[in-house]
Amino acid sequence: MSEAPNLTKHLQGAAGAAREFLGEAKRVVSQRCAPSGRAEAALLQQHQRALHGLAWIATTVEAIACAASWSERLAARGQLNAGEELVLTIGVGEYLAQLTHGIPMSQSEIFRPVELGLERAAEALAGQASARWLISRAAAPETRRALVDHFRSGGGVTETAFDEDLDVIRDQFRRFADKEITPKAHAWHLADELIPDDVVGQLSELGVFGVSISGDYGGMGLGKRAMCIVTEELSRAWIAAGSLGTRSEIAAELIGCGGTAAQKSEWLPKIASGEVLPTAVFTEPDTGSDLGALRTRATQVTGGGWRIDGNKTWITHASRSDLMTLLTRTEPGSTDHNGLSMFLAPKPRGTKAQPFPASGMSGGEIPVLGYRGMKEYDLAFDGFEVGAEGLLGGVRGQGFRQLMQTFEGARIQTAARAVGVAWRAFDLAWRYANDRKQFGAPIIEFPRVADKLALMIAETVLVRELSHFAAEEKDRGIRCDVEAGMAKLLAARVAWSNADNGLQIHGGNGYALEFEISRVLCDARILNIFEGAAEIQAQVIGRGLLAGSR
Repeated sequence: MSEAPNLTKHLQGAAGAAREFLGEAKRVVSQRCAPSGRAEAALLQQHQRALHGLAWIATTVEAIACAASWSERLAARGQLNAGEELVLTIGVGEYLAQLTHGIPMSQSEIFRPVELGLERAAEALAGQASARWLISRAAAPETRRALVDHFRSGGGVTETAFDEDLDVIRDQFRRFADKEITPKAHAWHLADELIPDDVVGQLSELGVFGVSISGDYGGMGLGKRAMCIVTEELSRAWIAAGSLGTRSEIAAELIGCGGTAAQKSEWLPKIASGEVLPTAVFTEPDTGSDLGALRTRATQVTGGGWRIDGNKTWITHASRSDLMTLLTRTEPGSTDHNGLSMFLAPKPRGTKAQPFPASGMSGGEIPVLGYRGMKEYDLAFDGFEVGAEGLLGGVRGQGFRQLMQTFEGARIQTAARAVGVAWRAFDLAWRYANDRKQFGAPIIEFPRVADKLALMIAETVLVRELSHFAAEEKDRGIRCDVEAGMAKLLAARVAWSNADNGLQIHGGNGYALEFEISRVLCDARILNIFEGAAEIQAQVIGRGLLAGSR
């Protein structure tokens, strides 16, 4: 018999209790980092671990709240069935246990309540009736076994977006990915090849590059939630396919938010159609996430154009791109982000023989473990020219602020990529665990293997709902830098955990290049680094919480 009414009630109760625990954590960290009511830089540095612990607590609590909301929506539609109930029980129960005993910020960094003097608050949360009910059931071996048995018998977990159009989009892109990308992705990875041009062309025809671009400029105008679903499905096949749209997403948002009317008319239709493939040219050697320290310089020349000089690194898809969103320093004497400007810099598309044919520009490939298919490059600019019309919005010194407007969308999209990678890791582990026999039985019969698979399913569903929540906030026009950071932070951890556990289930075979899980492990690892490393995400979330933006 279904426990749906009882489960929904317990999820609501546990989410409320978790919010109270978060409130206590925020109070303590505020006392340490913002004793005057305003966060102080020196104290944020001194108490960084506490600040990041607060971020992880808030992220875990938000994931629980999103799970409770998902339960209510499913129940209202009569779709809260056995698979969903088991996923919610396992996922929420596990996250409650982490809140009360220790949250893994990384494999070796466990943030515990004692660090904030919250032992009693943690005991109160663990002892709250609904939380206790969920924790005890999540920890029971028979609960995880029940979820695995449910899947083995042909059951699953609903993927509905509660929107018929979005469900159709998911089905469409899954069919395409299953046919055109999944069977070929590992061979492309092993050969370290670019995604074939014909696949890029097919993705253009499907509208991948214009999902979030307004219909006024030839896009689909469907918003960030649709973008999440498209990205999940393509990334489930191969992260490179899901990432092709990232640079288009960033460029379109930069132009849409900060461009002139002429820039929007010139570039948005071409980006939406896939005629123009952009690349984001921000990072420099030795600067990493400290964009305010950028040294690449744009100098205005006679006629109003600009000369670019300097070096950039970790530039994805740089050779095959047609347009660079290029962040440089324009203001003489400036030493921080206030002196930066953003340029829309067209360039000729490179070839294998001549990857960077533009005058004043050269580059070299950076060999990487995973996240192949678009390739990474170092770039050098020595007198590269950009016309006067290339200055974004026609304004100087606003580049960093313009870029900040894209962070929310880019991080939500990265969370969606992570969800797709997490599902692929599960798919591969599931198939192997059912096919591989040891001691006369499929290894899925072994409890430790089944436990891993059950938690993979539960965590992936929970972080999917967290990512969609952030996307919905963005679509409503609500500031969501904290929510976007939470989605990216947790999704990256789940993708890595799934990939690592998936390889463990494969045993020695997983370490062989011929097995696809080896690629997924390498692909998953980058998610904790790009678009803001996990530590940067935690800093953004923590500061946002103390500033009252959440």
